[in-house]
Amino acid sequence: MFKKKKFLILLAVIIIVVIGYLSYQFLFNGGLGGDSSNRGTSQQEEVAYDSNKDLSIQEINLAERKKMAKSRYPGDTLDLMEYVIRNYPKGTYLIDNDRTSSYNTPQSAVIYAKENGGTYIFAIIAKSRQSDDRLIEQKNVIGYDASFIDLDSTKLGTALFYLSLFKYENSSFQLIWETPVPTHGGFNRMYRETWAAHGIQYIRINFHDARSSGHIDYNYFMTNGMFNKPMPMETYEGINCKRTLVDVNKDKYPDWCEYLFVDSGTTSTPIDSVYFTFRQKDSVFVNTRNSRQIRAYNEIGQEYSVK
Repeated sequence: MFKKKKFLILLAVIIIVVIGYLSYQFLFNGGLGGDSSNRGTSQQEEVAYDSNKDLSIQEINLAERKKMAKSRYPGDTLDLMEYVIRNYPKGTYLIDNDRTSSYNTPQSAVIYAKENGGTYIFAIIAKSRQSDDRLIEQKNVIGYDASFIDLDSTKLGTALFYLSLFKYENSSFQLIWETPVPTHGGFNRMYRETWAAHGIQYIRINFHDARSSGHIDYNYFMTNGMFNKPMPMETYEGINCKRTLVDVNKDKYPDWCEYLFVDSGTTSTPIDSVYFTFRQKDSVFVNTRNSRQIRAYNEIGQEYSVK
């Protein structure tokens, strides 16, 4: 009887210890294996601050994409991705389009073009600002949620986006030009379009804009041909803002129409609009109602300059 009682006491102690251990793990460590989310976050942060580990992960991802590729050809997207990894500063990415589904295979933001018998590639490149301690990560600059990053981008690294044109020739890539895209996050996708008014081709780069519940388009017009840096112009649309592409003075340079909204808090209504035309001689956009109101333009427009 005494032995049985002693056994029951020992069993009770063991049960209490086990329950205490399990409770501690679930309450403080997220489960038996520890807090996997915290552990993952710690690992991600470690990678974000270690350029060598970041490079290793990019190389692993590239190898996986090569395995998944159903067909390959010289100068394809995977070759360009490898070129960026090998030739650009650490923390630089050939950016992916935003996925329409969580199950989609990532697709790089590239557009191939044939011109004068050559192969050319428009691509979106994102570089980590070198003065930041932390490198950027694709997941922090692509998609709707990433469009909030402009509010405080430095905590996640600062992405400097560029539209780049490459030529593929003799088994190598040559950079023809690159021009800044003046934002830090929220990338959606890129399109090659034609301005119907004058038959001028342009690249439209679409970004989510969560703050306006809308989107922003950075449009790069090839007014001097594909091989010269394009002329950029921003258009956008949100719940209480809108700027559209128009052709006011019938020249080859794009103009825009800006809308004025009245926001009551429950409704937002456009009540007026004003046109801005591009004045080539001093490279400014001018308000057609008030010529003293201008928007400066140098490479991407001083109003959009990336610091």
